[in-house]
Amino acid sequence: MKKLLLSIITLAMLTLTTPVAFAGTHGTNGQVSATSVGAAALSLLIWPGLGQAVNDQSFEKNITHALLGLTGIFRIWSCYDAFVDRQGGVWHNRI
Repeated sequence: MKKLLLSIITLAMLTLTTPVAFAGTHGTNGQVSATSVGAAALSLLIWPGLGQAVNDQSFEKNITHALLGLTGIFRIWSCYDAFVDRQGGVWHNRI
């Protein structure tokens, strides 16, 4: 289990260096800070949406992440989203 978690976190960190292919429909990255690292841990380990709440995201985004957290795999995206403190994002028929 530890190897799996470490692999997922490593993969998430490596994706920070890849260019974004869908310019115009994604949010803007904020600053990685101690708060955003803690928020990412909350989103990955406890429940998606908690990290977005810690980063003071909109209520709609928090609820969306929390509901999509039921899928399981969405935890990885929610962790990344909280880690980079992504502001905005796709919403209103742009997913």
